[in-house]
Amino acid sequence: MEKNVCPCGSGKKFSECCGPIISGKTSAPTAESLMRARYSAYVMHEIDFIAASCVREEGANDIDMEETRKWSEESEWLGLKIHGTKQGGPSDEEGIVEFSAYYSRKGLKDEHREVAGFKKVDGKWLYAEGNLTPTTIVRSVPKAGRNEPCPCGSGKKYKQCCGK
Repeated sequence: MEKNVCPCGSGKKFSECCGPIISGKTSAPTAESLMRARYSAYVMHEIDFIAASCVREEGANDIDMEETRKWSEESEWLGLKIHGTKQGGPSDEEGIVEFSAYYSRKGLKDEHREVAGFKKVDGKWLYAEGNLTPTTIVRSVPKAGRNEPCPCGSGKKYKQCCGK
């Protein structure tokens, strides 16, 4: 991916897509544009934006900033796919975006598939809630058999090295 291309997959420059939303220069015009900016914020490790773009109700929706930062930084972000939207336009007050965020972490490829609810609060789109769709985690590298050479490069069989 070209360095200045937005991570959200829009094909636009970051400075003309999610960048101004993440920096606070502009507000997301639609629920989908906020979803795209939130994905880009995970890619760019902009955790403060992730927290600030959530509906905040006392005692609810608190996110663990350290765990969110850890997930963002330890993951290799592979792409975003928007499966569909319902409402969430500039004149709506609520919207739904179904999406998949693809990433790899600790040698495993995963898909975070979610049906996300968004609400407009004081004229600004915010993430309100999400329902995860179960997915299958796939290894990003093949599993070594017991009698195969150890993937660590020691020259020993896996069962005599890292497979103990």
